Amino acid sequence: MQRMMLIEGFEPDELVSQEDIKRFAVTGQPIVISVGDAEVLAEFSTQANVLKVKLAVVERGGEGVLPVLIDVIERVALKQKYAAIEWIALARDCATPNPKLMKVLEKLGFEVRTDDVGGEFYWQRRSINDTLMRRRAT
Repeated sequence: MQRMMLIEGFEPDELVSQEDIKRFAVTGQPIVISVGDAEVLAEFSTQANVLKVKLAVVERGGEGVLPVLIDVIERVALKQKYAAIEWIALARDCATPNPKLMKVLEKLGFEVRTDDVGGEFYWQRRSINDTLMRRRAT
């Protein structure tokens, strides 16, 4: 049996149930999140009713880190009544690109985009309704 992956010491369900998570995480400033044995540099902000999530670095992460983190963030966004989540993953232009991470992002439906100065990143915008339908289908 696979052990539960903790996020900042919380089981995913415990983290989703935290009432003040928005106040601590959605700051518009970079934060480091421990997910299992990995550390993720992320930034959470809002624009209108959209949760914007930027993932900059995933260190020591296996293939299970990203899906667990995405699931928890989607569930928190649903609970906080966001209309959509816009994801940016800076996994292409980093010093040491991780081919496994890029493969996971592509499998999850992220697309490659280019910023104003020619840098590439992974992007996805997912409505909360889409997330609910996808989750119910699985």
